[in-house]
Amino acid sequence: MKTYILSILTLILGISALQGNTMPKPPCPSSHLSMLMRYDDFCDTCGCGGNGGSMGFGTGLNNNFLGLRYIGQKYRSRDGIFANSPWIDEDFNTVQLWTQLPMGKKFIVNAVLPYQFHTRTFSNQSEQHINGLGDATVLGFYQVLKQTPDSIISIRPEHTLQVGGGVKIPTGTFDEENLEGSVNPSFQLGTGSWDFLLGANYGMTYRNWGISLMANYTFKTENDKRYRFGNQFNYALNAYKTYYFGNDFALTPQLGLGGEHFEENEEFGLTVNDTGGNALFGKGGIEINYRTYALGVSTMLPISQNLNNGKVEVKNRLSVYVNINI
Repeated sequence: MKTYILSILTLILGISALQGNTMPKPPCPSSHLSMLMRYDDFCDTCGCGGNGGSMGFGTGLNNNFLGLRYIGQKYRSRDGIFANSPWIDEDFNTVQLWTQLPMGKKFIVNAVLPYQFHTRTFSNQSEQHINGLGDATVLGFYQVLKQTPDSIISIRPEHTLQVGGGVKIPTGTFDEENLEGSVNPSFQLGTGSWDFLLGANYGMTYRNWGISLMANYTFKTENDKRYRFGNQFNYALNAYKTYYFGNDFALTPQLGLGGEHFEENEEFGLTVNDTGGNALFGKGGIEINYRTYALGVSTMLPISQNLNNGKVEVKNRLSVYVNINI
């Protein structure tokens, strides 16, 4: 089953690469920009609970791209259920192959295939490592609104609204043994479950200024080990300004806020103690565009958080991506 699913994802990514050779090149950065949140923001970064669901900023040249992204996240969690239990340092690392391509004039398909490599460091300095394929995600969105100005110097802003959803596929491994000891059940390669997503993405640009607003909700199901991660709500607001240097080069600093809310997990139909919670992040980043290429770096720092009844803490998140627009 996993081989069949991966074959479909490979086909989608292959079509995207092929279109890069057959479609006309997008306009240079001096044309009107369409900076929106990327739809990979709708998927779990580490495959399960409290993680980077609102991590990314996006790519500014064009809505269609093929690229690679690295996401690093640092957490700490209690090594035990007691208030004085020692802390575990946890590093979640993900490399994503991601793409977005059009299906006609109104539909957009987004696919993400992650590879995970995570590490836990215990109080006695011993380490636990897991690595492998994460949960793949395929999303489809319908463009409800795309209002463009009459010209580059128009006093009217440009608006874009897209709504849709998709599925997160259990291509990553869920290991029950990783639930033991630490109160952070998210130390997994995947949820082991088929999860379903609904979301909306709004963007507005005015000359070289822009804002983007994203919201999504993930419905999570029970896996074959009778464990179900709690449903997840993500939201984010970004603001940015693009500086142009000739016709080929542009620089876009970005600032924003991102929030996440997690419902409690369940095991055998019963609520799992010390799960669920919420977090609010400040976000900052910069994207460099050169012709059809985009290089981006962004970071998230917690403003407030209450994860797993205070027994899990997120320290920071970092993302670096390289895209080619097609």
